[in-house]
Amino acid sequence: MERIYQGRTVDRGRPTRRGVLRTGGLLLGALSAPALLSACGTNAAADGAGNVLRVSQPGDPKTLDPQKQGDMVSMNVLINMFDTLTTRGRDNQLHPRLALSWKATDARTWRFALRPGVTFHNGEACDARAVAFSIERLLDPATKSPIVELRYVKGVTVVDRLTVDVHTTVHDPILPAKLSLFGGVILPPRHLSEAGDAAFAEHPVGTGPFTFVSWRRDHELRMRAYADHWNGRPSVDGLVFSPAPNASSSLAALQSGGVDLVAGLTPDAAQQLDGYSGVTLDGYTGIRTSYLSLNTLERGPLQDRRVRQALNHAIDVPLLIKAVLGGKATETPALVPRGAFGFDPTVKPFTRSLETARTLLAEAGHPHGFSTTLTASNVDSNVAEALSGLLARVGVRARVNLLDPGTYAARLTSDNRGALGPIYLAASTVWTMDGQSIVQSNVRSDRRQSRWHSKEADRLIDIEELSESPTKRKQAFSDLQRLMRQEAPFVFLYQLDNIFARNDRPRWTPGSAGVLAMESAEVSC
Repeated sequence: MERIYQGRTVDRGRPTRRGVLRTGGLLLGALSAPALLSACGTNAAADGAGNVLRVSQPGDPKTLDPQKQGDMVSMNVLINMFDTLTTRGRDNQLHPRLALSWKATDARTWRFALRPGVTFHNGEACDARAVAFSIERLLDPATKSPIVELRYVKGVTVVDRLTVDVHTTVHDPILPAKLSLFGGVILPPRHLSEAGDAAFAEHPVGTGPFTFVSWRRDHELRMRAYADHWNGRPSVDGLVFSPAPNASSSLAALQSGGVDLVAGLTPDAAQQLDGYSGVTLDGYTGIRTSYLSLNTLERGPLQDRRVRQALNHAIDVPLLIKAVLGGKATETPALVPRGAFGFDPTVKPFTRSLETARTLLAEAGHPHGFSTTLTASNVDSNVAEALSGLLARVGVRARVNLLDPGTYAARLTSDNRGALGPIYLAASTVWTMDGQSIVQSNVRSDRRQSRWHSKEADRLIDIEELSESPTKRKQAFSDLQRLMRQEAPFVFLYQLDNIFARNDRPRWTPGSAGVLAMESAEVSC
């Protein structure tokens, strides 16, 4: 993991705008926080927590049942109460968690040896039976889980108390990585069967480093350190998550002492926090990758490869990163981000040339450009408007259509591949650190979000998804990126930095995926 900027405390001697924000009433939510959140002193101790770490992110969890959610905001909270079979370390390598080791015993079986002596927060044993129960519950259609990573798993066999075999319909070379987050959460079978799904979602019980205390939706979720955790008790006594949907609420919470660490900041939000006394911005090279999806399946200009190439030449990604994202991103040449398995550094980005773009458009029969629509979530409004402006320089008139995040997400995951129009701005968090994560739904012809059909791309996808040879997988990824670079079914953009704002209390370093696993965090009083 490459850290590109860190610990930049901004205080340029200019007056802060704290008073202005107070006058505007933006601090009310933060100021109404209970007193125990303010420090490590007696008020905190009264709640049984001597040092509390307070974290905010853009939203609240959708549910506390880890198998009935599939979004990073929810998972950021749940990963602190639940353990997974494997984990991704800060070195971007896969490490043991509940599973001490794993190996493929044949082309369609992965064997996992489990950590002994692990218990759930209610004292129930976490063993092979619990692992089998958890994976089978995830796969059960009645669970209605949105998690898709285990689609090749067909069942689990308990070999002995601390050994399980996971069986797949085809060889899945990155199954252990898929069990490092969404697909790998382990649940207590006895407790869940007794409590029922609804009660479990209200009071979750896991094996994680923190135990659930309370949740006031859209206000705060509290946890406390689990003293009997197999990896030792966390350094902080308590952990509080709260939603901060915009930069103003984040700043208010930081300056009032209601929050120590703000996560999930967009570059635009980070720029709004820049310059305030007592606020430190930290940034780390991230893995979340943005791109424009082009609908090549419907009649129109985007069916012509020359037009798609022209769009890539026209959009000056380095300029976009500098001018709109404040330098907090890294250009990606062909969808697969740096740091992920399969990235090929020999594949270079498109040259940025308005002349080349105009020439290609003219050759495709559009000497004066054409009109289209660019759809985006309103969270990404600044980037969308900037992209529209860059395209306008070569005569492509892209009207920006902004949707609220809920509507955008519903259309993105619908079966209608044209629901977001001819061009839409999207991003994918490649948390498995494998190129498969970003291409799996977007490229192969039979996948939900694929808007480009290529028999050669399908063949290469099959190799990288199913081959037992890492060398063959890597070559397939290279060939696929070169094919995408030639055919341009996307406009390739950038991978965003993970950006955090904090006060001077927390000490914590994230991995590339930016997951808010706070077990290693410390706070100073």
